[in-house]
Amino acid sequence: MEDQEMQLKVRRVTDKFTESMYVLANEPSVALYRLQEHVRRSLPELVQHKTDMQSWEEQSQGAIYSVEYACSAVKSMTNSSLYFKNIDGLLRQAISMKEQISNSQGRSLHDDTPPSSLVSAPHAPSASS
Repeated sequence: MEDQEMQLKVRRVTDKFTESMYVLANEPSVALYRLQEHVRRSLPELVQHKTDMQSWEEQSQGAIYSVEYACSAVKSMTNSSLYFKNIDGLLRQAISMKEQISNSQGRSLHDDTPPSSLVSAPHAPSASS
C-alpha cells in the first residue's frame, strides 16, 4: 500500500510541476518577450519596405508632375493655333510684298527709272540701306 501511496504522491508532484511549467511558459512576460523578439526580427524588413515605398512615391509624384506639365503644354499649343494662323498670314503677306518689290525693282532696271519712285509703301526699305 505504501507503494501505491508513493506513486500517488509522485503523480501529484509531477502534475503540479507540469502545471507550473505550463504557467511559466505561457506567462504574459514570456509572451511579451517573444513579441519583442518578433518585432526586433521583422522591424528592419518593415523599415526597408517603408523606405522603398517612399522612394516609389517620390518617383511617381515626379512622373505625375511631368505628365501634367506635358498636358498643359499641349493644351496651350492647341490654344495658340490662332497665333500661328496669324503668323502664317503675315508671312504670306510679307512674301507677297517682297515679290512685288523685287518685280518692281526688276522693271525699274529695264525702264531706267529710279527705284524710289516705284515704291509706294512708306515702310519699304530704301535702296541705300
